Amino acid sequence: MDKLTRLQQTRYLFARAGFGATPGELNDAARKPLRKVVRQLIKDSESFTALKVVEPDENTTKRALRGLMRNGQLDRDMLRERIRMNAEKVRDLNLQWLDQMASGKGAFREKMALFWHGHFACRTMGQNPLFMQQYANTIRQNALGRFGDLLMAVSKEPAMLQFLNNQQNRKNAPNENFAREVMELFTLGRGNYSEHDIKEAARAFTGWQFTPEGQFVFRERVHDEGEKAIFSKTGAFKGEDVIAMLLENKQTARFVTGKIYRFFVNETDDKNRVEELADQFYKSGYDIAGLMESMFTSDWFYEAKNIGTHIKSPVELLVGMRHALGLTFEQPQTQIFVQRTLGQILFYPPNVAGWAGGRNWIDSSSLLFRMQLPSYVLKAAEVTVRSKEDGDVNTQLLARKGGQRFQVKANWEDFETAFYKTTDADLTDAIAAALLPFPLNTEQRTLIETQLKAAQTRPERIHALTTALMSLPEYQLC
Repeated sequence: MDKLTRLQQTRYLFARAGFGATPGELNDAARKPLRKVVRQLIKDSESFTALKVVEPDENTTKRALRGLMRNGQLDRDMLRERIRMNAEKVRDLNLQWLDQMASGKGAFREKMALFWHGHFACRTMGQNPLFMQQYANTIRQNALGRFGDLLMAVSKEPAMLQFLNNQQNRKNAPNENFAREVMELFTLGRGNYSEHDIKEAARAFTGWQFTPEGQFVFRERVHDEGEKAIFSKTGAFKGEDVIAMLLENKQTARFVTGKIYRFFVNETDDKNRVEELADQFYKSGYDIAGLMESMFTSDWFYEAKNIGTHIKSPVELLVGMRHALGLTFEQPQTQIFVQRTLGQILFYPPNVAGWAGGRNWIDSSSLLFRMQLPSYVLKAAEVTVRSKEDGDVNTQLLARKGGQRFQVKANWEDFETAFYKTTDADLTDAIAAALLPFPLNTEQRTLIETQLKAAQTRPERIHALTTALMSLPEYQLC
């Protein structure tokens, strides 16, 4: 295997298992066997550091709400100010997670957590930053463990119970929303359960609630203790029993494995491979890291039909640029503008099914901004694009108008060092191999060369090449 092919394989692995790599990281990893690189990615993601922008005692409790009362009535101005402050905390949580992703530390854990954020789609209700912080840390902490542990933990998160209305799920007045989404979106997939199963499971989940301070609590007084019939089993089931039944059903392994395959490998299923992976996943007790290691070390993962088929999500695109060039934003909140303009704001999925992904990331309003983003960022160009109007009152609190300018710092020194042995004649191809899923064709090479006329020194040439290559449509793919 020649060096270029090996480098491209490594670039593909880092792009799918993380958010890309710096040229230096690629050069180092390309000298090692792929299996060893995969294991190192997993090992580097073993440790976990919690995100923290709010302390538990800062949360909006009933006592804090009483502080918003004036003359026995709720002070709406004070309430609006509290909502604004909470929205800023959620924004800060968003930016802190972006920083963690872009740092490259534990990149595989963060990429897996981003996947789970879409799978266990949840958003802040009432702009509650503590609930979202706990939810984010739960999916991050359990991202590479056992799926059963992750499923149970995220199902008991106050943010999820609130989002899916289980606080209102009580005996004699069951709310089916939570039970339905646990089956349809988290485990079995649509068509693999009956309406009767939903109704009975909803009864089992009665009593699963949370305190204003963000603690899960089982309230027996509102739990339906009666006998339920779920999946042809009968008993006085509770929520934990339903979760156990879902994990016992191999369809859960198939459904989850299929989503993982479409996200990390190819949007078009290979049903035989998915079935093989699902069988392993099920027999392993739903070992997520084991499933991913098998996937990333398989020869078929690196087949040409899979490379360059994944359209980067807005978060993947932004984080990938940041990591590759060591970018830091002098005004971090401009990254919220990027997310909103491109249609993916962390902690604000559009609905319970998460982000559709794939070709849905590309539309007439966002494509041009995607293509111009490298120039906006690296050249500090004036941004005249307006962020999307999604009709969401919550994301409007995060909105920034166009007409702004990105102020960033790039670690060009480290980036340039990776190419110090590369000749000027090979420089274009070398940088392209680090950034793009495919080698340049003649037309692309001609286009790139026309943008280098003003670059006189070698550093200027590297900067101009990098900006031009990142502005190609192929940079949107991995």
